[in-house]
Amino acid sequence: MIPEPRLIRIDPAQAPETLRPTFDAFVRDRGRVPNLFQVTGHAPRVAESMATHLGVVMGVGEVPLLLKELLSVQVSRINVCDY
Repeated sequence: MIPEPRLIRIDPAQAPETLRPTFDAFVRDRGRVPNLFQVTGHAPRVAESMATHLGVVMGVGEVPLLLKELLSVQVSRINVCDY
C-alpha cells in the first residue's frame, strides 16, 4: 500500500500567479508540469530556482541532449521510478 503524500501536488490549472511563469514554461516545453515541481510549488522561489537549475543541467552543453535524456530515463528505471 502506498502511503498518502505529506504534501499535495499543486494543480497547474489552479497555480497561484507567482508559479504561473514556471508552470507555463514546463507545459510549453514538456507538455506537463512534472510532479516534483507541483510539490515544490508550495515554495514558489524554490520551484523557480530548481526549474532554472534543471534547464542549465539538461539544456544545451557539452553532453548531447539525447544522451542526457537517456541517462535520465535509465536512472529512473534503476530506481524503479513510476515515471
